[in-house]
Amino acid sequence: MNNAVSRTPAPALSRREQILEEAARLFAERGFHGVGVDEIGAAVGISGPGLYRHFAGKDAMLSELLVGISGRLFEGGRRRVAEAADLGAAAVLDSLIDGHIDFALDDRALITLHDRELGQLREDDRKQVRSLQRQYVELWVDVVRALHPDAPLAEVRAAVHAVFGLLNSTPHLGRPGALPGRAGTAALLRRLAHGAFSSLSGDGAGPAVW
Repeated sequence: MNNAVSRTPAPALSRREQILEEAARLFAERGFHGVGVDEIGAAVGISGPGLYRHFAGKDAMLSELLVGISGRLFEGGRRRVAEAADLGAAAVLDSLIDGHIDFALDDRALITLHDRELGQLREDDRKQVRSLQRQYVELWVDVVRALHPDAPLAEVRAAVHAVFGLLNSTPHLGRPGALPGRAGTAALLRRLAHGAFSSLSGDGAGPAVW
């Protein structure tokens, strides 16, 4: 019997998506100010000036990358909460953790970009990123509180932030091959995240606060 799994090919990226993907990679590798428009254009096979048909400039690319990923995480979290709501809070938390792990493993450049370059955004865009992030945090807080109703709210919120820090550590996990593949890394991150939240049950020290 043939046990091969048939996979649907990923849809081809639009030119705009290609530009953003390469911009994220280059910004993460060399810093926002260390990359020119011509280099981004060369990475996708068009002239630097040709980029201006898609974006007003590097600032607009950075804004779309950071505001965009914050929005996608929040909307994805809302969708996961709605889809798993009938299965109980534990299933919702499982889904949220899995979704964030997918992001952390597949979008490492954006994590690096956020850590290094958030301050480069215009104030309005930076406020929008922070607002979306707060809403995303509160999605998790509501779910974790449902599982640990006796835990103080401040500890629940600290635990959520700590888990985000843990999951978002993927850019620092070493070169490919240092860990047991994507599936093994995902399984490890999943165990660590659940372990952090289980500490809220009062059976040991409280969650690490940073």
